[in-house]
Amino acid sequence: MLTGPKFKLLTDLISQSSKEELIWINGYLSALLGQQPQPATAVAAPVSVAASAPKKITITYGTETGNSKKLATEFAAKAKKNGIQTKLVGLDQYRLTDLPKEEYFITVISTQGEGEPPIAAQKFYDHIHNNGFKIPQLKFGVLALGDTAYPQFCKAGEDVDSQLQKLGGNRIVPLQKCDLDYEELAHSWFSDLLKSFDNAGAPAIVAAPVIADQKKPAGKKTYTGTILSSINLNANQSDKKTYHIEIAAEGVEYLPGDSIAIIPENPAAIVEEILALSQTDPAKNISWKNETFTIKDLLTQKLNITYLLEKSVKQYASIVGQDIPAARVGLLELLQKYPLKDATQFEAIVLGLTATAPRIYNIASSPAAHEGEVHITVLQDVFTVNGEKQYGLGTSFLESKKPGDEISFFIQPNKRFRLPAADKDVIMIGPGTGIAPFRSFTAERDATGAAGRNWLFFGEGSFTDDFLYQTEWQNWFDTDVLTKVSLAFHKDSADKPFVHHRILQHGAELFEWMQNGAYLYLCGEKDPMSKEVEAALLTVIEREGKLSAEDAAKYFEQLKTEGRYAKDVY
Repeated sequence: MLTGPKFKLLTDLISQSSKEELIWINGYLSALLGQQPQPATAVAAPVSVAASAPKKITITYGTETGNSKKLATEFAAKAKKNGIQTKLVGLDQYRLTDLPKEEYFITVISTQGEGEPPIAAQKFYDHIHNNGFKIPQLKFGVLALGDTAYPQFCKAGEDVDSQLQKLGGNRIVPLQKCDLDYEELAHSWFSDLLKSFDNAGAPAIVAAPVIADQKKPAGKKTYTGTILSSINLNANQSDKKTYHIEIAAEGVEYLPGDSIAIIPENPAAIVEEILALSQTDPAKNISWKNETFTIKDLLTQKLNITYLLEKSVKQYASIVGQDIPAARVGLLELLQKYPLKDATQFEAIVLGLTATAPRIYNIASSPAAHEGEVHITVLQDVFTVNGEKQYGLGTSFLESKKPGDEISFFIQPNKRFRLPAADKDVIMIGPGTGIAPFRSFTAERDATGAAGRNWLFFGEGSFTDDFLYQTEWQNWFDTDVLTKVSLAFHKDSADKPFVHHRILQHGAELFEWMQNGAYLYLCGEKDPMSKEVEAALLTVIEREGKLSAEDAAKYFEQLKTEGRYAKDVY
C-alpha cells in the first residue's frame, strides 16, 4: 500500500491523465506484474520500443470519403505512443521525390469507381507506375479500403502494394484488404505491423494488454425511402430523358455534395426465364455471403445477371465444358446458347456470379431546404449491343418506380466536394446531369442565407428542350441567390457552344473571382468534358494572369492544394 509522497504522486498522475493514458498505464503495470492477457476484448498495445527499432516512419493516406485519413491519423497516434517519430501526410500533399529516401512507408488507400485510386492519390499512383525507379531500401505496408459490393474490390490498394514490391520495396506485413466494417481488422493489422519490426531486424516490442471498448463498427446505413415523384425534365421533343426523382426517407442524413447509392433489382421477366431454362426451383434456399436467400430473390435482388464480368463467363464455360468467347453477355443469353445439364450446375454458376454494383447518383437536394427528402437527377442510359438498343439496368429500374413505391439506398459521402464558408464565392460548372450537386449547393445557400456570390455554368443540347431545372434557376437569379448564369446550348446556334467556350468567353471576370478567393467546382462527364473545362481554365489563368504556361499550371495546382478546386466526374 502506498502512503505519503508516493500516494500523492500517484493521485496527481491519475488526475492529470487522459482515458487513453490511464489505459496505457494499466497495461504497463500489468506487464510488469506478469499478468496474463485479458479476454477477447483485449488488444495488444506496444509499451516500449527497443533502441534499435525504427526511429521514423511515414504514414500516408489516399482518401475520398475521409475513412483512410481517419485510420492513418489513428495509426500515427499509436506509433507515436510507441516512441516512433511519425510523419502523417495525404498522398495529394506527399512530395514524390521523398519516396526513394524513405525507410518505413505505410499507406492507407481506398478504391473508387472501376478500381481507380481516389483523386487525391492519383499523382502518387501514376508516379510509382510510370517512372521506373528503384526503392530497394523501402520497407512498406499497404492497407486497402473498399466495398465488396463493387467488382474491383480494393483494386487501387492491390495495385500500389504490387507496384511498390516491383520497384524493389520489401513488405513489412502482407496487404490487408478491408470492407466497410474495417475498424477492428485495420487496427489489428497495424498492431501486427508494429510487432513485425522485430522480424525486420529490430528487437521485439514489448506488448501489454489494453482493454478496448467492445464496439461493432457501424458501416453504411441503409435507408428505406418512398418515391414521392418522378418527372422527366426534358421536353417531349428532346432526344434525352432526364428524370428528377424525389425520395422521402425518415431520418436521412447527408450534406450537399454527397451521393446516393442504389442497388437496382433485375427485371422479373428475365429472372423468370432464367429459372425456367435452368429447371431450378425458385423457392429453394441457397447460402450467399453468410445469408440465406431463395434462388429467385438472390437473382432478383443481389446478383449481376445482365452483363457478366469476364471471370463469371469463364466460370460458366468451365462448368458446361465449352469454349465461350469473352463478350458483353447476360446470364439468360448464356443459358440459351449453352444449356446446362441439370440444376446442380446452375447452383454452382449462381454462386460464382458477382454482386450487383450500386449505381451512384449525385444528390440534387439540400438538407436545409428539403428536410427528410433526397432528390436525384437520372439520365436514361441508352446504348447498343450487336446493333440492338439496350437500356441501363439502374436507370431502367428507377424509371419503373412510381409514387408510393419503396426503394433502398445508402448515402455515399464526398468530403472533398463540400461547400465553403457562407461568405465565400462559388463557381459551379455542371453541364448535363452534372448540374445535380449544384442544385443542392444553391438550395442550401438560399435556405441558410449564405452571403457569398454564386455563378453557374451549364450546358446541354437545346434551351427549350434540355435546360434542366430552368424555372428554379430563374427564380434563384431573380432573387439574387444566383449572381451570374453562363449557358451553352450547342444545338441552338451555328457555333455550337459548350461550357468550356463560355469559360473562355468570360475569362476576365472568372479570373477576378478566382483572385478574390472564389471556390470552383466541376461535375459531369469525365471525357471529354472535364478535360476541355480544365484546359479552358488553364488558358484563362495564363491569359488573364499574364502567366507562363508553367506558372499557370502551378496556379491551378495551388487552387487544388487550398481546396478551392474540386471535381466529381464520371
